[in-house]
Amino acid sequence: MMNKQKIMFLALFVLYPALLFSGNDISVDVILSNLKRIYAEAHSSNEAWERLAVLCDDYGPRLSGSQNLEKAIDWLQGMLIKDGFDSVWTEPVMVPKWVRIHEECKLVYPRSKAVPVLAFGGSVSTPPNGISAEVLVVDNFDELESNREKVKGKIVVFNPPYENYGKTVQYRWIGAVRAAQYGAVAALCRAVSPLSMNNPHTGVMNYEDSVLKIPFASISEEDALLLKRFQKRGITPKIFLNIQTADSGKSPSRNLIAEIRGSVYPSEIIAFGGHIDSWDVGSGAQDDGAGCIASWQALKIIKTLGIRPKRTLRLVFWVNEENGLEGGKKYAELHKHENHRLMFEFDSGVFPPSWIGFSGPDSIWEKVQPFEGFLQKFYPDVKIQQGGGGVDISPMTKLGFPGASLGTDDGGKYFWYHHSHTDTPDKVNPEDLNNCSAVIAMFIYLFSELI
Repeated sequence: MMNKQKIMFLALFVLYPALLFSGNDISVDVILSNLKRIYAEAHSSNEAWERLAVLCDDYGPRLSGSQNLEKAIDWLQGMLIKDGFDSVWTEPVMVPKWVRIHEECKLVYPRSKAVPVLAFGGSVSTPPNGISAEVLVVDNFDELESNREKVKGKIVVFNPPYENYGKTVQYRWIGAVRAAQYGAVAALCRAVSPLSMNNPHTGVMNYEDSVLKIPFASISEEDALLLKRFQKRGITPKIFLNIQTADSGKSPSRNLIAEIRGSVYPSEIIAFGGHIDSWDVGSGAQDDGAGCIASWQALKIIKTLGIRPKRTLRLVFWVNEENGLEGGKKYAELHKHENHRLMFEFDSGVFPPSWIGFSGPDSIWEKVQPFEGFLQKFYPDVKIQQGGGGVDISPMTKLGFPGASLGTDDGGKYFWYHHSHTDTPDKVNPEDLNNCSAVIAMFIYLFSELI
C-alpha cells in the first residue's frame, strides 16, 4: 500500500509531468532526500541567530556611510570566506552619508514635557538654537488643506491613524513638502506603526527643490494624540524643537557577494539575499539583518551538505536600501548582462514563513507553482503565489528578470519594531529564523534543479 507521501507525489507527477520529466535528469527521490537533509541541517543548531546577534551587538546600527556598516561588511566578508564558498567578493558602491547629530523636542505650553523624537533620514537642521513655535495638528492632507491659512509660522504635526504601512507612510515621505508649501517652520509626524509604546520610528523622507526645506521628525503616537487633545479643547500647544543633522554627500561602500558555482549551468544565476544597511537606531535586526543572515544560512546549508546545484547560487548583501537604493542600482549596472534565472529578496521580517511570491513569465510560473507540494511536505502552511519582488532587486526585475520573495506571518508585529530603537536581536525568534533559512534553501535548490 502506498504511503501518503508517495500518493502526494504521484498526484504531482500526473498534474505536472513537465516539471519532473521534461529535460530533468534528477529523480523525485533525490529531491526529497535533499529537502529532508536541508530541513534537518537548518534545525541542527541556532547558529543563524548567534550570527545575527554578533552582527547586531558588535557592529550596531548600519546606516549607509557609517563606519559601523563598513566594519560589519568586513566581518561578514571574513566569515563568508571561512565558510568556504567558491567565490566571495565586494563591489564598490557610492552611497549617501546623512548623519544624525542632535535632537531635542519639548512641549513648553500648556505644560512642560519631554517629547521623544527621531529626525527622518535626510531632514535638514533647525537653526542652531532650535525653533519654538505653536503647533497645528492635522489627521490627513485634506485637513491640512482646509486649515492652510493657519499653517504659516507653525509646526505642523501629522497624526494619521495607522491603516497599513503602504498607505500611512506617505505622510512621512511627503509631509515636509506639504507643510512647507503653506509656510510651516517645521513638521512632525506620528510614528508609522500599529503599536507605539512611546516609540518614534524614523525612515527616509522627500524634499522638492521648488519648496523650502524644513526640519521633519517622528514623534510617538502618544504625544501626537496628546497634542491633538489639547487642540480639541481649544488650547494651542507650543513646542521647542532642535534638530541638528549633516549631509556629507556620497561615501564609499560595497555590495558583498558569495557564490556556489553551478555544476551544470554555471552561467545561469540565482541571486538572493537582503540589504545589509539599516537605520541608525536599534541594530537593524529585523530590517534587514535577519533577512541577510537567513539567506546566508540557506547558502551555507547547501554548502555544508555537499549539494552541488546545477545553477550558480549567488548570495548578495545589498547596501543602501534604506535611503537611496544605490546597491541595487549598482548591481543591475554591473550584472544586467548576466543570465539571471531568478532574483530573490527576503526583507519582510523573520516570523513563521507563510508564502513565496513569484513574478515572471507564465512558462516559468507553471514550473514554480508545483514547488508548493514539495515545501508543504515540511511546511504545510507555506503557499506559492504570483506576485513577488523587493526593493533591492527592483532595478533587475524592471529589466525583465524574474523576481521572488519570502513572506512571513508577522501577526502585525513587524512594524512594531521597524525603523526604531526596538529593532534588536531579541525580537527575532531563533526557530523562525531557522525555518526561514530552510524555506529559502529549499526554494532556491528546487529552482536550480527543476527550472
